[in-house]
Amino acid sequence: MFRSWRVGVPLLAAMLVAGPFVAPAQAQQQGGKVLRVALVQEVDHLNPFLASFASSTMVGRLAWEFLTLPSAEDNTPSPGLATSWTTSDDKLTWTYQIRQGVKWSDGQAVTAKDAAFTFNRIMTDKKAQEANGTYVENFASVTAPDDHTLVIRTKVPQASMTAIDVPIVPEHIWAGISDMDDAKTDGVPVVGVGDGPFLITEYRPNELVRLKANPDYWRGKAKYDELQFISYKNADAAVNALRNDEVDLVNRLTSTQFDALQGEANITTNKATGRRYRELLINPGAQNLDHQPIGDGNPALKDVRVRKAIAQAIDPRTLIDKVLGGYGELGGGLLPTSYPKYHWDPSDAQRYKFDPAAANAALDAAGYPKGADGTRVGPDGKPLQLRLLGRASEDFAQRGSDYVVSWLGAIGIKVTKQLVSDNEVDDRSNAGTYDLAFSGWGTSPDPDYTLGKQSCGALPATAGSSSSASFFCDPQFDALYQQESTELDPAKRADLVKQAQARYYDQVPSVVIDYDNPLEAFRTDRFTSFPKQPAGSGNIMEQSGYWGFYGATPADGGSDSGGLPAGAWVGIGAAVIVVIGAGVGLSRRKKSADDQE
Repeated sequence: MFRSWRVGVPLLAAMLVAGPFVAPAQAQQQGGKVLRVALVQEVDHLNPFLASFASSTMVGRLAWEFLTLPSAEDNTPSPGLATSWTTSDDKLTWTYQIRQGVKWSDGQAVTAKDAAFTFNRIMTDKKAQEANGTYVENFASVTAPDDHTLVIRTKVPQASMTAIDVPIVPEHIWAGISDMDDAKTDGVPVVGVGDGPFLITEYRPNELVRLKANPDYWRGKAKYDELQFISYKNADAAVNALRNDEVDLVNRLTSTQFDALQGEANITTNKATGRRYRELLINPGAQNLDHQPIGDGNPALKDVRVRKAIAQAIDPRTLIDKVLGGYGELGGGLLPTSYPKYHWDPSDAQRYKFDPAAANAALDAAGYPKGADGTRVGPDGKPLQLRLLGRASEDFAQRGSDYVVSWLGAIGIKVTKQLVSDNEVDDRSNAGTYDLAFSGWGTSPDPDYTLGKQSCGALPATAGSSSSASFFCDPQFDALYQQESTELDPAKRADLVKQAQARYYDQVPSVVIDYDNPLEAFRTDRFTSFPKQPAGSGNIMEQSGYWGFYGATPADGGSDSGGLPAGAWVGIGAAVIVVIGAGVGLSRRKKSADDQE
């Protein structure tokens, strides 16, 4: 499940294509300053209720404003549509004051009623819950007593009420959409009506997403005129485009590409402290909300002893060193080291160490002896054979899969690689039709969303629509998750968050391999600087906000008005186009994003 947005892709293409495709080299000639960005990931959806890939949610953050958003400086909550917020003495009622004077791009006023509609749609429409349903599970009611006041009442206290990462959409557009997979009303391109710093003007699947700077954005217009995300089939093609001055910004570089770009004229590289974890999913027995089995995962993986043996048989350190070129930190818990308050690492005694002999012994003791051909056989008499799902466009999946196949083969588990398209990985991981899968998530500063994705409540209502990150459902984990989500004492909450991660680690629905160092590069002859999140050490793309794109400064200084307030960030260059390739997924995807985020 790879987090991002979903509108029927063919439908969106018909809705949003406003003119002929403009090649990167031609984009500047059309007038205005353009930021050209290359991505190596498909866009799954632009519908903010359904989007799950990191690329898709990144576009959505630009098009629709949020109540609050993590600041660029240090990820602390900062005002968005909400200018301020208060809570009642019993911590069950939150009142947000909604910013006045903000307009949708079609001229209608943005009001508290739009926010109430957005949350109520997610609360009442199971399809609309796909991307962000966990945020509203504890909501009792959401109302707008007037245009500038939003009131959210919760069933029990909720610690994440200043970190509700949900894009607010216009009620007058989306109320007429009865089916989330059908994102049009009387021919109006619904995803084109926004209030964010940029507005979606064109979408061609696997080719282009074009956005224009919103001239009426409440913070002021960006310093350039157009932002383009252009699709490339692989990261090598994107890097070549950067070198040839066809794009201005690329991310998700491999270590080899990153190292090769350092020192090149007019190119600056950025190694960031990441918010994303990379994992190997181990299907623990996919099920729906009614606890009925779905998918076709190997039933042997329901046995936690088998999952632990697999964890002992793989070597994350080798994957970091050999596949990632050392650009990653050894994994442990679900929250990376970029959030030290909530980060948890297993003790030396707890950590699964690369130990094939111990893995072999564990499988023998669990009742999975080796057959005559060396392949282990389960209690049902069937060989222990697994499928490894991964993205064909992703360097890590291509190279890392060979290591996993070899390591598990050495302990008698036969593994077959299945490297397919991004969207097929998404579909299959949502449906539970996998045994093992390379995945990853972009985490948020508040831990609630990441933990919620591992809870029983995130299991899908139907196969194929899962918002669960791992199909994990464990009463002990759920109890800890519920406690942390209602605990308002910061120290006590942090301890509960760490306990929940320890339980997840012990039950092994996935192995967190590492916390990636995002590797990016941009052309300094086009843009002089980009805001990072957090300031100084963070990434430019795939932020928990829109600062990297909104604050980009063209090399010629850009326009004299709009953009970020003076002193807010250092800017970057002149014209930028965004390129979206078919590669790695994260922060977000539903199962694999960043997803999410």
